[in-house]
Amino acid sequence: MPKNNLRLTHFVLLMSFLNFVFFHLPFYTYVFNNFDYKSFNGVVLITSLVILMLILNAFVFYLIFSLSRYLGKFLLVLFFLINSVAVYFVNTYSVIIDESMIGNVLNTNYEESSSFFSFKLILYLIFLGILPSIYIIKVNTIKDELKRFFTLSSLTLLFIGVLVFANASNWLWIDKNSKQLGGLAMPWSYSVNTSLFYIHQYKKNQKEILLPNAVIKDNQKSVVVLVIGESARSQNFSLYGYKKNTNPLLSKIPNVFHFNANSCATYTTAGVKCILEHTNSDDLYEILPNYLNRNNVEVVWRTTNWGEPPVHIEKYQSRDVLKKFIKDEESEYDEVLLAGLKEQILASKKNKVLIILHTSTSHGPTYSKKYPQSFETFKPVCNSVELGKCSQDELLNAYDNTIVYTDYILSKVIEDLKELKEYKSAMIFVSDHGESLGEKNLYMHGVPMSFAPKEQYEIPFIVWTSDNSKQLKPNKMVTQNHVFHSVLNFLNIGSPVYNEELNIFK
Repeated sequence: MPKNNLRLTHFVLLMSFLNFVFFHLPFYTYVFNNFDYKSFNGVVLITSLVILMLILNAFVFYLIFSLSRYLGKFLLVLFFLINSVAVYFVNTYSVIIDESMIGNVLNTNYEESSSFFSFKLILYLIFLGILPSIYIIKVNTIKDELKRFFTLSSLTLLFIGVLVFANASNWLWIDKNSKQLGGLAMPWSYSVNTSLFYIHQYKKNQKEILLPNAVIKDNQKSVVVLVIGESARSQNFSLYGYKKNTNPLLSKIPNVFHFNANSCATYTTAGVKCILEHTNSDDLYEILPNYLNRNNVEVVWRTTNWGEPPVHIEKYQSRDVLKKFIKDEESEYDEVLLAGLKEQILASKKNKVLIILHTSTSHGPTYSKKYPQSFETFKPVCNSVELGKCSQDELLNAYDNTIVYTDYILSKVIEDLKELKEYKSAMIFVSDHGESLGEKNLYMHGVPMSFAPKEQYEIPFIVWTSDNSKQLKPNKMVTQNHVFHSVLNFLNIGSPVYNEELNIFK
């Protein structure tokens, strides 16, 4: 153990070294897997990255401590604590801590975040976070004189500049992989990307851009139930050719159709926004429920999830509200979304009705807790939050059971709609994004779209229509933006923003 009195230069080098050893194995694993490290150029790049990582971090720590020892200690303790948690998630779920992942973290809720708790996480926090923090708090650093500070700073910047230009031939590769490299460099992955997230959030138009007024064209009673899935990937639906029968009920129901579809993003907030908007945009346009509600359509939002854009309607019903209608175990699962659904539609005094059910059925890592025991069709299942510890079969079985449960929920929606004889009715199911289940050593979702695997963006888009209502176009491929325009078409609502090319109905 170093002495309690330590020159600042020695201390920051030690902290940079510990930061390097504890938290950067994923960073260099990525470099080794994506660059020819056996070539001379590869040796130069990797050696340079190691030296740069050590010198740059030490230099930043040196500057902070030179400004204020107390601020420096506070930030270093914070870095080590957050680093320990961040590297746990990187190692366990192969996540990249980019801006979109920061958005996921900042928009999560307690129920979801608590599902990631594990003994392994506590060990990471203690050994990589708390123990180094105790040393940081106790050590006494001796600041350099002003002349030495300027000399060291100048020489360090010069050295960094020379090293950067020595790697000019590798700039293109670094730029191409900057998102991955930046998302694995601690603590700058979450520090920089958290700042970027809030800057971009501030720049976005937080007040919805209102759409032109719509017109209801007829008095025909019509209802659409839009079911927004969570982390459902199309390749595990037997409707899409999956070898296991995960759609035993939907496969037997007439008028059920499915389209190939890709999500706009690999995380919930962006995926749901895309489903509800008329166009894929960074701006915040008036979303479907708000738009139809403002134009005299009965709109109900029922949810066991989170992450949707602001919903401005009277009938927004969370799990806690819906639980009052169900007394048994159904209230703990997504079936609670169906409580009194048919009765609520019949009670409407309006001819046009949109019901949105925002589910959470296939969200990991605790897939086996997302469905009642009676739906555990495939066994054995993965019960650990550390998905890498489960066999591929166990993980797939647990996930596939969530799809079987989804199949059941969708079939129940259709049963309810079939009983509404006065209504023309439709059910549309589309997922917010897909899910990785160990392919390429990736788990769950959130990888940036620029290099996301297909498992995270190929999603189900399933439609049912009542007899004598609407037929579907023979589209082979659709997008999440098709939802907005298809709902307008089915309810026979005219709008200047309506796009026939994004409508699935004839």
